[in-house]
Amino acid sequence: MNIHPTAIISPSAKLGDVEIGPYTVIGPNVCIDDGTVIGPSAVIDGHTTIGRNNKIFQFSSLGSPPQDLKYKNEPTRLVIGDNNIIREHVVINPGTPTGRTITTIGSKNLFMIGSHVAHDCIVGDETVFANNATLAGHVTVESMAILGGLIAVHQFARIGRLAMVGGGAMATMDVPPFAVASGDRAKLYGINIIGLRRRGYTKEKILLIEKAFRLLFRSNYSLADAIKKVQDEIQPDPDIRYLIEFIQTSKRGVCRYRL
Repeated sequence: MNIHPTAIISPSAKLGDVEIGPYTVIGPNVCIDDGTVIGPSAVIDGHTTIGRNNKIFQFSSLGSPPQDLKYKNEPTRLVIGDNNIIREHVVINPGTPTGRTITTIGSKNLFMIGSHVAHDCIVGDETVFANNATLAGHVTVESMAILGGLIAVHQFARIGRLAMVGGGAMATMDVPPFAVASGDRAKLYGINIIGLRRRGYTKEKILLIEKAFRLLFRSNYSLADAIKKVQDEIQPDPDIRYLIEFIQTSKRGVCRYRL
């Protein structure tokens, strides 16, 4: 371990082979695995578990009490996976007793400066949070989604896999998988073609997703009839099934296409 002598670390914290910079504070119920590097003046507190090979930059706050007036210092949790990059001034809060009791962050995510993940959120793998992207409580961001700078996501909303939410958007409803959404309140602008190509989607698969989006969001059918139309007209496909399931399980409703 390479721990700066000015770091304040609780004797009961469980640390692997880690590097900790000056003036960083590590609380008593924190567990950090091998290879994680923590910069100066970070605070990691609460019942927080951090995996391997993460890079946590200066002035980050992980595991501090959630910004929820109902929270009364209950022992809720924050779990962070491996190979994440957490830049300056990022704040990630643990769960609450009235929610999931846990906030979960996957692996290989990039949290840029000032981004915020509130209590009881779920973040998948390989997501990107641009500067000052913020999640309210109970939000789900699925894997490989991209959140632009200065966006806000309403509590209980979901951002689907491989979706891209443009900078400055206010997402008050669910953003479906593979979509591009932007604006206040966020509307759909089509599918994330560039993101799909970068992830190895073939031209044929992209055209299939595009056809499903036209039927679901740009036709004159009701959403229920559009879903049936997609199921009848498009060959069985895991991504299309996932898209339909995402829409059918939405509790806040799904963003509609821009006029």
